[in-house]
Amino acid sequence: MEHLAENFWNIRGDFKIAKVLNIGTHMSLVRRPNGKFVLLDSYDLDADDQRELMALTDDGNQIEAVLNVHPFHTVHCKSIKEMLPHARLIGTRRHHSEAAHLDWDTDLIEDEATQQQFSDTFDFSIPDGVDFIPEDESIHVSSIIVRHRESGIIHVDDTLMFLDVPALLEKFGPGPRLRFHPNLAGGLEKRAGAADDYIRWAKQLGQDWADTKIICAAHKGIMRLTDQTFSDIIDKALEHSMQTLDEHREKYG
Repeated sequence: MEHLAENFWNIRGDFKIAKVLNIGTHMSLVRRPNGKFVLLDSYDLDADDQRELMALTDDGNQIEAVLNVHPFHTVHCKSIKEMLPHARLIGTRRHHSEAAHLDWDTDLIEDEATQQQFSDTFDFSIPDGVDFIPEDESIHVSSIIVRHRESGIIHVDDTLMFLDVPALLEKFGPGPRLRFHPNLAGGLEKRAGAADDYIRWAKQLGQDWADTKIICAAHKGIMRLTDQTFSDIIDKALEHSMQTLDEHREKYG
């Protein structure tokens, strides 16, 4: 559990593909201006992290809500609800269908009205031009990106991925360390203009959140910006994905 700003903590976790490749996952704890706490995403904490979380939040009693911001991150919702039965469990419409047995709050986090309830603490952004909940459940391109307004820290799941590789390896695989999801081609809506909508959204995100200095990415770590702006690294990530975007434009217009 890493204390990144006065009112922001990030907890790193494990998530293994085929029980072998650990691509990581995370959950963030944020203290709101009213003194209450909110969790971003769900994770089944180990004993040390749970002890620290409970110590910060009066045995969890000060945690008022859990915002699950990626429709396909559902594995740990049950354990979080069991740990915090009093907290509002807020998710996407897919959370409601995939884990209907849980006591979900009726509000959906993808809805602007729900996001407005937390606007004193967070900014939210959902990518344009991609399916938020695609029929092909192997495509996890879209999610709700959250920015803590006070600290400027971004919490993001699959939409943006951080390649935390040693400097030596970067020489053999050059490219931006922050990248859009590798299955962007599958996630783009099958219509004319989707690629341009995605580019427009990404560039606007970079400009609006340009002063961001820390990005907490589920896959696979915490990125600290020193000599470049968030706008710069978004532009580089777009350049890396431009072939995909161009091919989509050629096919659909």
